[in-house]
Amino acid sequence: MTKAYAIAYLNDVDFGEAIIEYIEKIDATIAPYGGRFLVHGGKLTPAEGEWTGDLVIIEFPGSEAAAAWYASPAYQEILPLRTEHSRSIACLVEGVPDGYRAVDKIAQVLGEAS
Repeated sequence: MTKAYAIAYLNDVDFGEAIIEYIEKIDATIAPYGGRFLVHGGKLTPAEGEWTGDLVIIEFPGSEAAAAWYASPAYQEILPLRTEHSRSIACLVEGVPDGYRAVDKIAQVLGEAS
Protein backbone atom coordinates (compact mmCIF):
# COMPACT_ATOMS: atom_id res chain seq x y z
CA MET A 1 0.00 0.00 0.00
CA THR A 2 1.24 3.48 -0.88
CA LYS A 3 1.44 5.86 2.05
CA ALA A 4 -0.39 9.18 2.09
CA TYR A 5 0.33 12.48 3.76
CA ALA A 6 -1.55 15.38 5.24
CA ILE A 7 0.44 18.53 4.57
CA ALA A 8 -0.25 21.98 5.96
CA TYR A 9 1.55 25.27 5.54
CA LEU A 10 0.68 27.68 8.34
CA ASN A 11 1.20 31.43 8.47
CA ASP A 12 0.29 34.06 11.02
CA VAL A 13 -0.46 31.57 13.78
CA ASP A 14 -2.09 33.17 16.80
CA PHE A 15 -0.40 30.92 19.34
CA GLY A 16 -3.00 31.32 22.04
CA GLU A 17 -5.44 29.09 23.88
CA ALA A 18 -7.18 27.79 20.73
CA ILE A 19 -3.97 26.64 19.02
CA ILE A 20 -2.72 25.11 22.26
CA GLU A 21 -5.99 23.17 22.56
CA TYR A 22 -5.68 22.04 18.91
CA ILE A 23 -2.13 20.76 19.51
CA GLU A 24 -3.18 19.02 22.74
CA LYS A 25 -5.99 17.17 20.93
CA ILE A 26 -4.64 16.34 17.46
CA ASP A 27 -2.57 13.29 18.48
CA ALA A 28 -5.71 11.49 19.65
CA THR A 29 -7.39 12.18 16.29
CA ILE A 30 -4.59 10.73 14.14
CA ALA A 31 -3.80 7.65 16.25
CA PRO A 32 -6.87 5.59 15.21
CA TYR A 33 -5.89 6.06 11.55
CA GLY A 34 -2.23 5.06 11.93
CA GLY A 35 -1.03 8.65 11.51
CA ARG A 36 2.27 9.99 12.77
CA PHE A 37 3.99 13.33 12.55
CA LEU A 38 7.00 13.52 10.22
CA VAL A 39 7.37 17.31 10.39
CA HIS A 40 5.78 19.64 12.91
CA GLY A 41 7.05 23.15 12.37
CA GLY A 42 10.73 22.22 12.53
CA LYS A 43 13.55 24.50 11.46
CA LEU A 44 12.92 25.41 7.83
CA THR A 45 15.76 26.53 5.57
CA PRO A 46 14.37 28.12 2.40
CA ALA A 47 16.08 26.85 -0.74
CA GLU A 48 13.82 28.57 -3.26
CA GLY A 49 11.13 31.19 -2.91
CA GLU A 50 9.91 32.87 0.25
CA TRP A 51 8.84 30.74 3.20
CA THR A 52 7.23 32.69 6.00
CA GLY A 53 5.35 29.99 7.85
CA ASP A 54 5.55 26.55 9.36
CA LEU A 55 5.24 23.21 7.61
CA VAL A 56 3.42 20.19 9.05
CA ILE A 57 3.52 16.71 7.50
CA ILE A 58 1.57 13.77 8.92
CA GLU A 59 2.08 10.30 7.42
CA PHE A 60 -0.77 7.79 7.09
CA PRO A 61 -0.73 4.16 5.93
CA GLY A 62 -2.73 5.09 2.81
CA SER A 63 -5.11 7.55 1.15
CA GLU A 64 -8.21 6.00 2.71
CA ALA A 65 -6.79 6.40 6.22
CA ALA A 66 -5.78 10.02 5.56
CA ALA A 67 -9.21 10.90 4.14
CA ALA A 68 -11.00 9.10 6.97
CA TRP A 69 -8.94 10.99 9.56
CA TYR A 70 -9.62 14.38 7.97
CA ALA A 71 -13.36 13.68 7.71
CA SER A 72 -13.59 12.15 11.18
CA PRO A 73 -15.87 13.83 13.72
CA ALA A 74 -12.94 14.06 16.16
CA TYR A 75 -10.78 16.03 13.73
CA GLN A 76 -13.62 18.14 12.35
CA GLU A 77 -14.41 19.17 15.93
CA ILE A 78 -10.93 20.65 16.49
CA LEU A 79 -10.28 21.91 12.94
CA PRO A 80 -11.76 25.39 13.56
CA LEU A 81 -9.25 25.87 16.37
CA ARG A 82 -6.56 25.95 13.65
CA THR A 83 -8.41 27.51 10.73
CA GLU A 84 -9.83 30.39 12.78
CA HIS A 85 -6.47 31.18 14.40
CA SER A 86 -4.03 30.95 11.49
CA ARG A 87 -3.80 31.45 7.77
CA SER A 88 -3.11 28.05 6.32
CA ILE A 89 -3.40 25.80 3.32
CA ALA A 90 -3.65 22.04 3.63
CA CYS A 91 -3.93 18.98 1.43
CA LEU A 92 -3.97 15.21 1.46
CA VAL A 93 -1.55 13.67 -1.03
CA GLU A 94 -0.74 10.13 -2.04
CA GLY A 95 2.91 9.15 -1.83
CA VAL A 96 4.85 7.05 -4.31
CA PRO A 97 5.42 3.29 -4.08
CA ASP A 98 8.69 1.79 -2.90
CA GLY A 99 11.27 1.78 -5.68
CA TYR A 100 9.72 4.77 -7.44
CA ARG A 101 12.06 6.80 -9.66
CA ALA A 102 11.44 10.25 -11.11
CA VAL A 103 11.44 8.84 -14.68
CA ASP A 104 8.38 6.76 -13.73
CA LYS A 105 6.39 10.01 -13.96
CA ILE A 106 7.02 10.15 -17.72
CA ALA A 107 5.22 6.87 -18.34
CA GLN A 108 2.43 7.90 -15.99
CA VAL A 109 1.85 11.23 -17.76
CA LEU A 110 2.18 9.83 -21.27
CA GLY A 111 -0.07 6.91 -20.36
CA GLU A 112 -2.76 9.33 -19.16
CA ALA A 113 -2.44 11.36 -22.39
CA SER A 114 -3.16 8.41 -24.70
